Amino acid sequence: MTARPGSPAGVRWGTSAGRWVLVATVLGSGLVFLDGTSSNVALPAIDAELGAGVTGLQWTINAYTLALASLILLGGSLSDRFGRRRVFILGTAWFAVASVLCGLAPTTELLIVARALQGIGGALLTPGSLAIVQASFVPEHRARAVGAWSGLSGIAAAGGPLLGGWLVDVWTWRLIFLTNLPVALVVVIVAARHVPDGGGPHEQGRLDVVGAGLGALGLGLTTWALIELGEGAPSVAAWTAGAAGLLAITAFVVAQRRRAHPMLPLELFTSRQFVGANLVTLLVYAVLGAVFFLLFLQLQEVLGYSAMQAGAAVMPITGLLLVLSARAGALTERVGPRLPMTAGPLLLAVGLLLLTRVDAGAGYVTAVLPAVTVLGLGLALTVAPLTATALSAVAPRHVGTASGVNNAIARIGGLLAVAALPPLAGIRGGALQDAAAFSAGFSNAMVISAALATAGALLGWTLIRAGADVPAPSAAPASHHHCALQAPPLSPPADHRS
Repeated sequence: MTARPGSPAGVRWGTSAGRWVLVATVLGSGLVFLDGTSSNVALPAIDAELGAGVTGLQWTINAYTLALASLILLGGSLSDRFGRRRVFILGTAWFAVASVLCGLAPTTELLIVARALQGIGGALLTPGSLAIVQASFVPEHRARAVGAWSGLSGIAAAGGPLLGGWLVDVWTWRLIFLTNLPVALVVVIVAARHVPDGGGPHEQGRLDVVGAGLGALGLGLTTWALIELGEGAPSVAAWTAGAAGLLAITAFVVAQRRRAHPMLPLELFTSRQFVGANLVTLLVYAVLGAVFFLLFLQLQEVLGYSAMQAGAAVMPITGLLLVLSARAGALTERVGPRLPMTAGPLLLAVGLLLLTRVDAGAGYVTAVLPAVTVLGLGLALTVAPLTATALSAVAPRHVGTASGVNNAIARIGGLLAVAALPPLAGIRGGALQDAAAFSAGFSNAMVISAALATAGALLGWTLIRAGADVPAPSAAPASHHHCALQAPPLSPPADHRS
């Protein structure tokens, strides 16, 4: 069959129409996933060329994450209202233009602004990517298509550090961003010609622009305060920004309670299982954000690795995730999520403590490889149960929103960790110019991260039950919801529908 934009008929697995839908959506989501994992390996090169310093590098990562985390739910709502294909194409084009601005940025400040614009584009295109797959395929082929989307997108994320390192070594860090342009062009052409549309003006309720604005303002002010306070003596401006950020977050919660069609339905949090899964998500992805921000700097600045060597050094983590995540999901089905969500973070804590041995003169086989292998095993055991538990703990009509919430919380965890953990560990200002001082701070950060992972394990054991406490379906008509991401980055394939 031939898929035409706007065609109501579902596409089938194995047809040319189905393959075109997967090409567009996998390449689109792959842009976001690849950029999220490849840019970290370029941090030393960015610092060397632009003189970014620790604070500039924190904002290079956090400007992107902040925009993505705070706007991804709004992006899903826009997809539902104005058409998933239309918003997907707009987000892809926006992401491409912002990527060019990143690649051409002459200063750290302009790079940070361009990264924030990239995050906005990612928030527009990412929710529509999976939603298009789910809405386009006929029900009997949907699970297979979602699994292919997840696995192929995961491969893009997994290869990010290695590809990013290679691009940095053969030319410049700028190529990481500039190569997004031709890929995005292919996505736009394929989506415009072959992807059926979905969503549209029949969707009910007003867009929650106020909620999105308060959420972005609260996260932005809190992040800025954490980074600023970490730079030295506390300032009145930093404390004021922090207080204003907390007030904005409080106002966001109040606004969500009062709106008829909130961006974040607070009824989701009446489920203890959902709350527990998202608290563990927050801590686990905080650990991941801190590790991948600092580990590439440690490998290149202290151990003398090239960018490509640093990217290759962490490949066991992503390889183990891709190989074992589906098996971890099957294990969870047999024994329930409580045990994996306890044992997985504990393994993460062990791997983080092993990273304290990664110092000047440490060998890859004796120090780096054991640590990243244990980290990979811990993540493989944790990620699938986190995703499945968060989604199974809510009523079916809220699965799409719950998926977006879980993804946003994962990114918020990384955002806050990158802002707060370096100064807590003693990594400030000119630490990158003093390898010994940076290495000592890295070791401290890994110990703090191990404590966070252990706290995640305790929460998993305390709050997670073997079965999901799915609320009873309401007799009222299903409320408006949207499909966002299937799971946090590098999630395994899963059969879920929204």
